[in-house]
Order: sequence, then structure tokens, then C-alpha cells
Amino acid sequence: MPKGSLQVAADQVEPTPFHIPGATGGTFRIQILNEKAASGVVTTIVHIPPGGRIPAHRHQAGSEMHFLLDGDLTEAGTPVATGTCLTHAAGVVHGPHASKGGARLLTVQSWQSQHGDFDFEPAEGEAEPEGEPEPGGGTDGETQPVDQQAQEQARAEAASPDQRGYS
Repeated sequence: MPKGSLQVAADQVEPTPFHIPGATGGTFRIQILNEKAASGVVTTIVHIPPGGRIPAHRHQAGSEMHFLLDGDLTEAGTPVATGTCLTHAAGVVHGPHASKGGARLLTVQSWQSQHGDFDFEPAEGEAEPEGEPEPGGGTDGETQPVDQQAQEQARAEAASPDQRGYS
């Protein structure tokens, strides 16, 4: 392979537990296919467990794309069909992401997290779906503060030699 290129077979990358601040409903797992921006876009497969929910959030460092490989996904209260591509520009609130039976999402980012800092800023209450608001959302559309304890825990877990989080 030329320098700056990378080839990875997803079935040869073992999914590992992955902490997402504010996520509920079980153990989320991730397959890291590329975590080095110098080798191209940062690419992962995120496994949402049955009953899993990731709160509405934003990433300030850059855009993000999700492609629903399989399973069921609800994005901000709207069901998403398998094979759908969702793209979010930097700073745009997206989610909550939820799955009743579990889902796998190919996720591509133009940025790389550094030292366990996931550039994950919870924003419940800012991007409510039409109709009923998600449980645990903000009141009267107010932004919820970032859970600093969850961010610190995520950083510590990612920095652990036993974990394969972003580096």
C-alpha cells in the first residue's frame, strides 16, 4: 500500500466496549478501522445495543457521517432505513440516536479525537424530534450542561492500555 493508505477488513477487527457520555441501554461497542487522520478519514463501526440510546450531541472539530449497515435506527425521533447515509456538519446538533433491536453504523469523520477527548458535546433539548420530546431532554428547549464527570471517565477509559478507544 502507498504511504498514507490503509486497507482493513472489518471482520478482522474485534468490536470492543466503548463509553459514550450519556448513552443508555447496554454496552456500546466499536470497531476502529482507521484512527489515524494521516491515513485518511477516521472510520469506525459503532454497534448500538438493543434498547441503546445516544443523546443528542454535536462535534465541534469537524463533520461526521453515519451509514446504517444493519439493524434499526431512530434519528431524532424519525426511523431510518438500512442503507441510509446521515451527514452532520461540524457544530450541528444531531440525535438522539436510538435502536430497539440493535444497529451497526459505519461512521466516518474528518477529524480525530485526541488523548481520549471525544469532541462529544451533549446537547439534549436542542434538536428535539417533531412531536413528543425524547425522555431526559432539556426543559423548554434549554441546553443541558456537558457532563464533565462522564467526559473524564471516557478520557480515562480511552487512555487505558486495555481499551482501544480513540488515541
